Amino acid sequence: MSPPGHPVPHLVAAPDKFRGTATAVEVARAVGAAARGAGWTADEVPLADGGEGTLEALVRAAGPAGTGGGRHDRVQGPLGSPVTAAWWLLPDTSVLPLPPPLVPGEDPTAVIEAAAAAGRSLVPEPRGDDPVRASTAGVGDLLRRAIADGARQVIVAVGGTATTDGGAGAVSAVGGPDRLEAVRVVVACDVTTRFGQASQVFGPQKGASSEQVERLSERLAALAQRYRSEFGVDVDDLVGAGAGGGLAGGLAALGARLVPGYPLVAAVADLDRRLEGADLVVTGEGRLDATSFHGKVVGGVLAASCGRVPALCVVGQAEPGIEHAWEDRAAPVHLVTLLEAVGAARAVEETAAAVGRCVARHLGRPDI
Repeated sequence: MSPPGHPVPHLVAAPDKFRGTATAVEVARAVGAAARGAGWTADEVPLADGGEGTLEALVRAAGPAGTGGGRHDRVQGPLGSPVTAAWWLLPDTSVLPLPPPLVPGEDPTAVIEAAAAAGRSLVPEPRGDDPVRASTAGVGDLLRRAIADGARQVIVAVGGTATTDGGAGAVSAVGGPDRLEAVRVVVACDVTTRFGQASQVFGPQKGASSEQVERLSERLAALAQRYRSEFGVDVDDLVGAGAGGGLAGGLAALGARLVPGYPLVAAVADLDRRLEGADLVVTGEGRLDATSFHGKVVGGVLAASCGRVPALCVVGQAEPGIEHAWEDRAAPVHLVTLLEAVGAARAVEETAAAVGRCVARHLGRPDI
């Protein structure tokens, strides 16, 4: 039922990306279109957790404040060859609900996505030694460029890298903590992994063999000792320092502050306020599993709307039994998997449109 004074039902589209097939913006747009086609109003709030898509989500949340802030720079790619990396400079954040330690105001704020300079998609033809060779130097290049262009606050989303270099490349490119003294650097972490665990957790995902994982573990241990002795920072003590293959820890050694990525993006997007008066919230991601409820978008959206807004969760696929994760939730959750609803081919080839069709069916308009 719509609340008093709200003549038509209202939907909030708050998805994450479907990795490799659709961005959060594309999915939110498809959901919004389906809702409007069914006679609803809709608010599109694409979200992210500190991984790929964080830059796009933050810039969209900034609205007019982010207009014209796009930058593209040639930097070192993960294997040394130059790549063109996009980043953003928000000239005025006075109208944005930035969470601490960020400060809303007129100080220009840069948004950098590590994957743009050191991402897995930038290693299209692995040779076998890539997990060991891959570097975050390009991320440090972007950080230096943002500061040179006037940024006084920098948000670095560290997820989605091809590296497990512990941030050594970025630290070397920046040059030292003194280079960051005049800026506030906030690292948006998409995981809570500790620094020393990064090789075991992420190495295999990035193609590392068991022998390479062991080498990477030894290298991370040596780096942790180096960061303690040179910078006085014990990265082994920091939750999330292993994010980005340890990039988060390397930036923390230079004085950056580590924060969970999803709450930062949700705060900037003003999600809590935008959920007020909603009749339905739609969220989703590529794969729903237990990790989705530990600092990720879907778990965060369901928690934010719990007790006040029914939810539709549309995902590519889901871990069997995952619906038990919300058994005691006050407001109902309806789960739809694209694999079951539209089949594997359409789920992959036309992900956003398939999500939109699932929403239309849920709203009673299967013809949309």
